[in-house]
Amino acid sequence: MITEHPMSQQERRTVSSLALLYSFRMLGLFMVLPLLALYAEGLEGVSPTAIGLALGIYGLSQALLQIPLGWLSDRIGRKPVIIGGLLVFALGSGLAAMADDIYGIIAGRALQGAGAIASTVMALAADLTRNEQRTKAMAVIGMSIGMSFALALILGPVLATAGGLSLVFWFTAVLALGGILIVVALVPTPPRGMQHDEVGLRGALLARSLANTHLLRLNFGVFCLHFVLMACFLVVPQLLRDVAGLGRDSHWQVYLPALALSLLGMVPLMILAERKGRLREVFLVAITLVVGALGLMASTPAPLAIYLGLWVFFIGFNYLEATLPSLVSKAVFPGGKGTALGVFSTCQFLGAFAGGAAGGWLLQTGGQSALFAACVALGGLWWLLSLPGFASVNLAASAPARD
Repeated sequence: MITEHPMSQQERRTVSSLALLYSFRMLGLFMVLPLLALYAEGLEGVSPTAIGLALGIYGLSQALLQIPLGWLSDRIGRKPVIIGGLLVFALGSGLAAMADDIYGIIAGRALQGAGAIASTVMALAADLTRNEQRTKAMAVIGMSIGMSFALALILGPVLATAGGLSLVFWFTAVLALGGILIVVALVPTPPRGMQHDEVGLRGALLARSLANTHLLRLNFGVFCLHFVLMACFLVVPQLLRDVAGLGRDSHWQVYLPALALSLLGMVPLMILAERKGRLREVFLVAITLVVGALGLMASTPAPLAIYLGLWVFFIGFNYLEATLPSLVSKAVFPGGKGTALGVFSTCQFLGAFAGGAAGGWLLQTGGQSALFAACVALGGLWWLLSLPGFASVNLAASAPARD
């Protein structure tokens, strides 16, 4: 019989403050998604390829620096790395806010990504929580990311209507400085030397993680998911403007109901997966929803098809975004959770970069049809590769935890 242990007061403070910190940072990154394709059109040097690069470039710097900054936090402490990363993020936001051409925005977004603190924040959460509370802590922080995504799609267009891209980036800089205040005033400081082996990306564990076929499937999955997300937001704002006839200051009126209704759409999927034991089938259905939504928006140039496609897309995306980290935790070998999640995050950011950069190039050279076709093909490949990947995950989930 498993006894449920409640979180201590310090653990609750840790989780709530780190979730708030994560929300501030991801809100700033996500707000640009529904805006850049429309608001950057008048900038010097703009092209679909440049816009795609501006959207995704933060993912490249995130992916390159995530692991090194995690290692650095093992040596000098978590908080100095997090504060330094937030300062770099604020500087990048300011640079993008002052840019008068697309190249300045690309440089600012790259500098934003260089504040790569995701793995360090997760490591700090692990330092300050007990083993039996760690999964719950990671889940709460993960939920904050989903909430930030939803809020960003609504708040971004509202701010851009009031002050353009410049205001959005300045607001992002303020959020980063607010995150520093959270770290200093609210986040507990772990005792010196209190670091868990599982949160460091050690060489042997890294090699073992990269050799695990089940983890590789999940890493490829999160790469695909964020590739598609970035690529989609190169064309969806234009579809809402050109096909649905909505002014760019009204797009939030579509995103808000689509996101809200997507949460209702997730409920039957979660019930089937968790209570009915149909994880494999539901996971494949979620991928199908994402791919089907892309096909619908690409093949039917009508407002209703775009609205329906966005709703279906967000159902699948939100379910997969919440489920993939949990599957990584279940499939990982004992003692390797931190390493596996670090590699997983790196693949996520690489997907965001590739979706923006390659998506922009596809849009410029082959138009919207080429971009949608590439996303559908990538999603179909993910679906096929996911077919054999659940038996061992379920076995791992039922095995005793030894972190």
